[in-house]
Amino acid sequence: MTPYDDTSSQGQPALVDGFGRTVTYLRVSVTDRCDLRCVYCMAEHMVFLPKAQVLTLEELDRIASAFVALGVRKLRITGGEPLVRKGVMGLFQNLGRHLKTGALDELTLTTNGTQLAAFAQALADLGVERINVSLDTLNPDLFRAITRGGDLARVIGGIDAAQTAGLRVKINAVALKDGNAAELPELIRWAHGRGLEVTLIETMPMGEVDVDRTDEYLSLTELRGDLESFWTLTDLDVTTGGPARYVEVKETGGRLGFITPLSHNFCEACNRVRLTCTGTLHTCLGREDACDLRAVIRGGASDADLVTAIRGAVDAKPKGHDFKIARSAGPAVARHMSTTGG
Repeated sequence: MTPYDDTSSQGQPALVDGFGRTVTYLRVSVTDRCDLRCVYCMAEHMVFLPKAQVLTLEELDRIASAFVALGVRKLRITGGEPLVRKGVMGLFQNLGRHLKTGALDELTLTTNGTQLAAFAQALADLGVERINVSLDTLNPDLFRAITRGGDLARVIGGIDAAQTAGLRVKINAVALKDGNAAELPELIRWAHGRGLEVTLIETMPMGEVDVDRTDEYLSLTELRGDLESFWTLTDLDVTTGGPARYVEVKETGGRLGFITPLSHNFCEACNRVRLTCTGTLHTCLGREDACDLRAVIRGGASDADLVTAIRGAVDAKPKGHDFKIARSAGPAVARHMSTTGG
């Protein structure tokens, strides 16, 4: 579905916000829990949600399917770590019906890779064709420090299993000035050598964490300049429907993406919204906007009522986010990325 379509594949008017942007991409968080504690994403001692506040898999299916009926063509399952949610493969199976009807173009997920060895083949069998794996370094000690105890070998094993299952894998790495900046060229070489894409992401001021993000923040404009001191980067006129801007690295033969919410925001073409595991719909990652769809559906709403609530929230989607990094600024939003859905 293009931004110029005015109806969904099921005959509904398209989901268009107040600035004329068509929403075709929904990110669905299925849990706020994770088996890692990455320093830029979570506080070390997180307090997780009680089960009653988290949507059931059936409720997640109902809301996601309502979005598909309204023209959303891409669903990404996120967390926390989505593969730690009990029964989550049943949700993939149920949502896969929209792939079979042609109403949905893609069903995918973002994962930290720790559970991939167990689930990669099943994901492929259910229609998932590509996944994103969050991986910030190939140094086992640094990985352990960034994730507060994670096992790098387990993640690499998960990536191996995903490739064996035929899944296309993209590596997402958060650039940390005093953390992994020196490690990123090695990570890019390694990924490109395996036929994997890499996308670099600026750290975002979401939620209170145990580090000062002004110390962690690294502008990807600055990082690109560093990479160009020894690599040839050629801009590519391609898009995957997301905020990344891509280049080809001549020396590795691979593709590299840059997601720059602070140094160069991407709000003017934003086509996505996010559903948290509690049923809160956020139409902007960097704003405290919210629509409580859990209250709507648990209040006995009809499908028409649910559609009305979704349309109202999307119509109020902000023009852009409020992200900025400064010592006096604090987090742009109080919620952690693990709660919003990474």
